[in-house]
Amino acid sequence: MGIYDITVRDADEREVSLAQYEGKALLIVNTATHCGFTPQLAGLQTLYDTYRERGFEVLAFPCNQFGKQAPGTNAEIGEFCALKYHTTFPQFAKIDVNGADEIPLYTYLKSQQGGIGGSAIKWNFSKFLVDKSGAVVARFASTTTPEAIAAQIEELL
Repeated sequence: MGIYDITVRDADEREVSLAQYEGKALLIVNTATHCGFTPQLAGLQTLYDTYRERGFEVLAFPCNQFGKQAPGTNAEIGEFCALKYHTTFPQFAKIDVNGADEIPLYTYLKSQQGGIGGSAIKWNFSKFLVDKSGAVVARFASTTTPEAIAAQIEELL
């Protein structure tokens, strides 16, 4: 099984195959709207604006598992991100990234890039970088800003 075999749900709860992103570099992020790292949405948008035309996508997955910092419906979260941070990158349905209800995408990502201290996602805005062939090539902690990832994205494009 690879990343392109996985199906997720968009913000309208429709199934979306990740196969539609085949051939693109991806930055997959578990986001939150009421977190100290929420301003990273602006940096994610800058990356998206800078590299989208070269085959790059940011995939945002709101997650309420950490301090209940992603309250609200999918629509409310999307509206907040668009109005406050002018985001235009794909945002998906709210998910769990750890535990019994974690979605298969995060099970897969963690199996490919376990991270320091185990595979569990530690907090909001953990980031996974996927190359154009679908390989998960890096994992970044919440404290790593989107700007700090730009050089690695450049290498993949």
